[in-house]
Amino acid sequence: MTSATPPSSEGSSPQKVCHSQTQTDISKPLLSSTGGTGVPVGGRGETGDGGPNALRRRRRVLSKDGRSNVRIEHVSGRGALYLRDLWTTFLDMQWRYKFFFFSATFAGTWFLFGVLWYLVALVHGDLLEFDPPSNHTPCVMEVKTLTGAFLFSLESQTTIGYGFRCITEECPVAIVLLIVQLVITMVMEIFITGTFLAKVARPKKRGETVKFSQHAVVSFHEGRPCLMIRVANMRKSLLLGCQVTGKLLQTSLTKEGETVRLDQRNVPFQVDTSSDSPFLIIPLTFYHIIDENSPLRAWAAKGGGWADPELADFELLVIMSATVEPTSATCQVRTSYLPDEILWGYEFPPVVSLSPSGKYVADFAFFDKVAKTKSSPFRKQLSSPNDKLEIHYNGAKEDETSQEKLILEENYKGKEKKRERARIRDSSPLSVRISNV
Repeated sequence: MTSATPPSSEGSSPQKVCHSQTQTDISKPLLSSTGGTGVPVGGRGETGDGGPNALRRRRRVLSKDGRSNVRIEHVSGRGALYLRDLWTTFLDMQWRYKFFFFSATFAGTWFLFGVLWYLVALVHGDLLEFDPPSNHTPCVMEVKTLTGAFLFSLESQTTIGYGFRCITEECPVAIVLLIVQLVITMVMEIFITGTFLAKVARPKKRGETVKFSQHAVVSFHEGRPCLMIRVANMRKSLLLGCQVTGKLLQTSLTKEGETVRLDQRNVPFQVDTSSDSPFLIIPLTFYHIIDENSPLRAWAAKGGGWADPELADFELLVIMSATVEPTSATCQVRTSYLPDEILWGYEFPPVVSLSPSGKYVADFAFFDKVAKTKSSPFRKQLSSPNDKLEIHYNGAKEDETSQEKLILEENYKGKEKKRERARIRDSSPLSVRISNV
């Protein structure tokens, strides 16, 4: 994949980029990695407004908690489009607006039909100002003022029925009005109640109990360089049919010379040797093999550096789709990783251990921790896009793990497990590494 290089000359006219009927200025990098003068920073380790500190403040297309940061503008007839799909509009509405709309709808219908009942009483001569005779039969008993008409509308719609306000057989129009009010308000209540239940039952909250690691790491797995992320289900209820996919968003240049911003490339992930329906009962590590077919091969071949704007102008989106077991609803969880959140030469320490009582324990205190690998990989730059990615070990392998990893392992085992291991030295170990967790 070839990244478009922004023009460095301030005097040259900016190049326009067409993408999905939207024009944007190519002089502005995708992830805002320029300094205050608008000129990209070319060297690594530079400080100031255009250095690594500015790179860390890049804007995301997708936030870490999965929310979209894309703003939609200049959509003609957006209000009409939303009104045609009222169900989705009310489901997407925030709770404070939903409660306000709920209260305003009921109060508004009570008052509207109260005015209609007042007009019926006005036409029939039931109001106090008409001074009706003692043998006069009103359309609605005890409805002589606007307040009485409002109370009768409220009592009829909510089926309270206090007993002294009731409709009579004198006015057929009053009977028709009562039927119309009950039918309309019943349909309205069904719709509003349905949107409340659907919003509460949405699997969005279930997705909040699925956790992604804060960082992605790149290291060797089964002799191949892999980009790894960790995913965990923090509930005992299972997620069925889990599928983890990745999308690499990057500015690219087509063969026709067209610059495409936010070009999407597939980044497949797998667990061990299979990518079909992993059993997410324990935290799992998902792998993406960086080979000649990987969209990350150019970035990995140049060392995985994120301080270089030409290499760091991308965002990796990770999406997990699954079915919630109790409700059979489809759940999708999303997160994203910027280049500075992908650590080269690190790995995830184990989080699953075997307790003295024989139960498996997932310790989330180590979920986001990373440890340096035993050896630092050396990256060989690709001479052409068709070349295979070659990654070799740099120097001799170390005899022991790094000090950081030793500290993590010591904290992970704990004093109690050390004593227990000494007591049953000849028996099964207390701490084991399970598959790829």
